[in-house]
Amino acid sequence: SPALKWSVGSWSLFIAENFILSENRTTIISQVGDDNYHYIYGLCSTLAVSSIAYGYQYKVKVSSGPMLWKAGAPVPLPGKVAAFVCMSLGLGLISQSAPKLQIPLEYMGGNDNELKDQKQQQYQQKVTTETASQGDKKWKVRCPFDFTDAKSKSLEGGENVHGLDRITRHPGLWSFGLLGLGSSFLTPNLPMRAWLSMPIMVALIGGGHTDSRHRRGMGGQLNPEVDAITSNVPFAAILTGQQGDLLTAMGKVSEEVKGLNALLAMGVAASFVAKRGRGSSAIASRVVGSRFN
Repeated sequence: SPALKWSVGSWSLFIAENFILSENRTTIISQVGDDNYHYIYGLCSTLAVSSIAYGYQYKVKVSSGPMLWKAGAPVPLPGKVAAFVCMSLGLGLISQSAPKLQIPLEYMGGNDNELKDQKQQQYQQKVTTETASQGDKKWKVRCPFDFTDAKSKSLEGGENVHGLDRITRHPGLWSFGLLGLGSSFLTPNLPMRAWLSMPIMVALIGGGHTDSRHRRGMGGQLNPEVDAITSNVPFAAILTGQQGDLLTAMGKVSEEVKGLNALLAMGVAASFVAKRGRGSSAIASRVVGSRFN
């Protein structure tokens, strides 16, 4: 259908435009100069994104199908599960960029304060302090955001792989792609599902091409040691043994990621899927029923 062609075609144009211009960056700059290259890149990217927006607004959004199930009906269980998994991963990657969440109450005993890092003592935000006993042990109320946590800062370059770096080299691209893919499982409209799924191809192809260019020193650098133990596709390096034993690698990930942030992301994903998964007809029937009760 025309809507399906726009769904896939507009995103494919965006991927191809970025691939071709970035791959031939050096040649184009040598011919037209650096400033003109960026003008060309910006113009082509703008046109490609405009085609994506146009296709969504005037072709995909108003499309009547084909439909994978009846419009307005509840989403099938496999679709809900797939949507939850993808959206949890996508939101989880985003959550790791935010400051680490922590329980606002902390039980301090003896010389615990002396064991804290000096920088953390300087910047740790303390709201109030309650004494639970007359001795040295006490409950302390602290800020729910740990702005001093070292894991709040994304590591770039070097050989010190940490946190998100263990999962994927491109968390921004994959969070975008996974959120789109997760949303696609909640719609029966095939053109809309295709349109929402295409960002995962942007992450797969775009991330892989960026790595390829950086390995060749084009537009950046990818340290060979880091390349050997990380991956573009999330968790691929862990599952293929590039980071050692699977259980050990997963243990390091669980230690280094921000657990409460990830749990919050899963909660948001579950809430979204539960709401959208009921279908519009189920929601409408509940509303009508409540009016007559």
